[in-house]
Amino acid sequence: MKRTFRSVSCFLLGTSMLAASLASCGNDNSKGADATTEAPGSGMTVADSANMPTDSARMGKTDGVMVDGVAMTPDKSIVQNAVQAKGMTTLVKAVQAAGLDGTLSGPGPYTVFAPNNAAFDKLPKGALDGLLRPESKDKLKGLLTYHVIASRLLAADLRDGQELTTVNGEKIKVSVKEGKVMINNATVTTPDVVSSNGVTHIIDTVLMPPAETE
Repeated sequence: MKRTFRSVSCFLLGTSMLAASLASCGNDNSKGADATTEAPGSGMTVADSANMPTDSARMGKTDGVMVDGVAMTPDKSIVQNAVQAKGMTTLVKAVQAAGLDGTLSGPGPYTVFAPNNAAFDKLPKGALDGLLRPESKDKLKGLLTYHVIASRLLAADLRDGQELTTVNGEKIKVSVKEGKVMINNATVTTPDVVSSNGVTHIIDTVLMPPAETE
């Protein structure tokens, strides 16, 4: 009953208190993350979606967010939305090659920092082809899970200087300056693409785990 009252209070606060209300709801979110489950066959431990906020303000617009001229809607999974965007075809191909498409279609919730096609084009010549080979499946999976957080985080939840632990086990750093959000050295170009099992933030650079940059 206390949690229900708190959620309703956060939703009803006026515009001038929006930042404070998001922080307050975010605190409930972090408490809920104590209850975790493991996604079958993935090795991913995820926050119990029953503990995540479900009010309409956080679940996204019903008409969706436009990506490459197509509406990404909250009634579809992360993967179902991604396959519709022509600028995300490389990521979809990589997710399928790594065997993560089933996991990212599951209940989650997940936050995915999703590199677009242009981001993959920045990789050294031949690097992507090498990652897509069957013998590189584990390495590809490690790279992709470095882009995934096992909880639902909207742009309003991201704070300057924040460090997030990825499913890979390594940390990524958030920078927020003058309204621009960066994850490590990648810029978020399209935030808050809300899906039924999480949220996607499209980024312009592939994030490289520390082991890959040493």
